[in-house]
Amino acid sequence: MIHPCTSVSPQMDVGQAKHWENQSTVNEFILLGYQEYPAILFIAFLAIYMAILLGNGLIVMVTTLDPALHTPMYFFLRSLSGLEMCYTSVTLPKMMANLISGNLSISLLACASQMFFLLFLGGTECFLLAAMAYDRYLAICLPLRYMTIMSHKVRVGMVVSSFAISLPVQMLQIGFIFSLPFCGPNEIDHFFCDIPPILSLACADLYASELTVYTNNFLFVIIPFFLILASYIHITRTILHLPSATGRQKAFSTCSSHLTVVILFYGSATVVYLRPKTPDSVKVDKLLSLLYTVIIPLCNPLIYTLRNREVKVALMKLLCRKRAFEVGRG
Repeated sequence: MIHPCTSVSPQMDVGQAKHWENQSTVNEFILLGYQEYPAILFIAFLAIYMAILLGNGLIVMVTTLDPALHTPMYFFLRSLSGLEMCYTSVTLPKMMANLISGNLSISLLACASQMFFLLFLGGTECFLLAAMAYDRYLAICLPLRYMTIMSHKVRVGMVVSSFAISLPVQMLQIGFIFSLPFCGPNEIDHFFCDIPPILSLACADLYASELTVYTNNFLFVIIPFFLILASYIHITRTILHLPSATGRQKAFSTCSSHLTVVILFYGSATVVYLRPKTPDSVKVDKLLSLLYTVIIPLCNPLIYTLRNREVKVALMKLLCRKRAFEVGRG
């Protein structure tokens, strides 16, 4: 997820500058995270993490092993599920380690690495969701040309491009952010290294870094969102012009799962980062951040299996094959 940066004063007066000069350079941060009931939270997050890996891993396996699911739509779904497993693995293991060990520190390098992978994978997911919307547009609006346009080479290129666009831009942004001096304090009231709390600890002019963040938001949030919006405008027009109610229902069902994920993904970002800030914003934002780092990756397999007959049939085939293999061995 790419996040709008909270505003931090870009200028410091002479007194502030002298104050920061007298402070020691920060070489680690303290992730305050969630400190109450650490044992209970550790067990809960461990169970959630295992469920995320199992659910998304099953989708990757089923869409790979079942020839009936070797279509463009399931190719993108497989890519999304793999991405979600990586995205969650950037934050949850560190948070669980902090809970069980009581050691809340994270080095400057580890913090930069965590933020980079969050931004890199989040930016990739934004463009991947746009690619999935375009795939649904072709399938519904141009069905006769769908397989010709969305060839294997094209869909692989779209996924690779999503990663390739995100990589250099996020490296540049991380370079800007972590080239800033951090003089203290070093406590972050969050469970991972996010842009707003990190920038709030910098003791320098933030203009260049904030400009980079805003540019990044435009490239990885606004542009993919409008591409998704344009695809669904065309999809809606096509569905409304279908002559039969059955045809309209079938067409809508093919894109309802993706639309649900888009609403959750962009909706959670809007709630967390674009709502008016209050004195309690830090605590509320920390809680709501669980939406896009934990809840959405957890819900994705449920959304795509409960609402998709083909995936459910493929899962049943896989289970039956496993049971037959076990019986044969017995």
